[in-house]
Amino acid sequence: MDEHTKKLAEEVGTAINESVQSSTSVAAAIERLREAGFEMELTLKLEIGLRPRNSDESGSEGDGSLELTDEDLKILRSMKIKIDPVE
Repeated sequence: MDEHTKKLAEEVGTAINESVQSSTSVAAAIERLREAGFEMELTLKLEIGLRPRNSDESGSEGDGSLELTDEDLKILRSMKIKIDPVE
């Protein structure tokens, strides 16, 4: 991975970290743990996998659609990520 790509991947990691840190739902859950008499130590592991686009993908705009399985949605909900259904 070249330096430019590493920098872009680090920017994604930083953005995700900042999002978690500023999340009111995360802060509220941590506060509930403290009220229950616990201190929390949180370690998140972020793995970013990159693959080059193949030539068919790079030139097309696409419709921006994304198909998610029920398991995908379950995991996203557990991470407090809301996906608005497309009508």
